[in-house]
Amino acid sequence: MLYQQTMEKLHVMKLQGMAEALEEQRRSTNELSFEERFGLLVERQWLWRENRSLKARLRIARLKLQACLEDIDYRTPRGLDRNVVEQMSAAEWVANRRNCLITGPAGSGKTYLACALAQQACRDGFRTLYFYAPKLFRELAGARGDGSLANL
Repeated sequence: MLYQQTMEKLHVMKLQGMAEALEEQRRSTNELSFEERFGLLVERQWLWRENRSLKARLRIARLKLQACLEDIDYRTPRGLDRNVVEQMSAAEWVANRRNCLITGPAGSGKTYLACALAQQACRDGFRTLYFYAPKLFRELAGARGDGSLANL
């Protein structure tokens, strides 16, 4: 099969990651076996899809901040317990459909922590949605009024 036809079919089948990897392999002159080269193509496609899914989950989550758990500073006295945060980062509570309520004084990092936990959940394959309390209550009241509470 001709190269151009193969590329067209990969794009039609929406195998963008594999098409990019095939182009890279075509330009390189490595001496890999067919199975190794094919494995690289499949791995590249898998990574491409995973990255695309993560970007979509993060976009849908509408996080207020770009935060991650690795950047939390525990040296500042805010009452954060590293062990609790690390336990929360495992996202077992998300898998079990449990809730997390973060409280504290203004400026203590509640929003940052919430966004960091949500981002970690997105990285773990869960869907999240960021709300601050007043907006959540308005959304719930509106959904209750129009009958879409179950969907929300």
